[in-house]
Amino acid sequence: MLALAPALAQPGAPPAAAAAASAPVAGDAVLDLLRERGLLPGPAPLEAARFVRQVRETASELVMTAMNFLGVPYRRGGTSADQGFDCSGFTRHVFEHSIGLVLPRRSHEQAQHAGLLPVRRDELKPGDLVFFNTMRRAFSHVGIYVGDGRFIHAPSSGGEVRVEDMRAAYWQKRFNGARRAEGAQPAAEATAPATAAAPAGRP
Repeated sequence: MLALAPALAQPGAPPAAAAAASAPVAGDAVLDLLRERGLLPGPAPLEAARFVRQVRETASELVMTAMNFLGVPYRRGGTSADQGFDCSGFTRHVFEHSIGLVLPRRSHEQAQHAGLLPVRRDELKPGDLVFFNTMRRAFSHVGIYVGDGRFIHAPSSGGEVRVEDMRAAYWQKRFNGARRAEGAQPAAEATAPATAAAPAGRP
């Protein structure tokens, strides 16, 4: 299950800002979902509240769809909540049922899909696919970036769909690159005029 880090107040942050960041929002779908799954027992600590707020404010339908599968067991070859998911089965299911994009079945094929654009690590946005080398080959694992340095994925045998921190040493060393699909971002952001061409490619 998702383990959220202890509260960390930002140095120099005014008390009013800290209170606003930690205050739960009535009807917050992400916060409600995390509490319902037992992932936020009791009042949310400051860092957890910041994470929830960021996901809520940037959440596309794709990210919200992905969050609904927290806790679904890993199953090799699995492509549905009833069967369980493996990593690429999870991303394929979420993309198809949220934005209607049918991805290839395997993670390395998803990384090479013509309909996805390469994204640098410092340009990640919620809804981007993130890839890792976990089996001594490029793009052998995939998940979905949800914001605040975290991604959601179906990890491995015996695990379940969960959110993890990409800044952890294990994931940092194995990060392969990211891809973005048009329609994976919130509508207001997707329709905003571009101010500059964003460089693409792996970091």
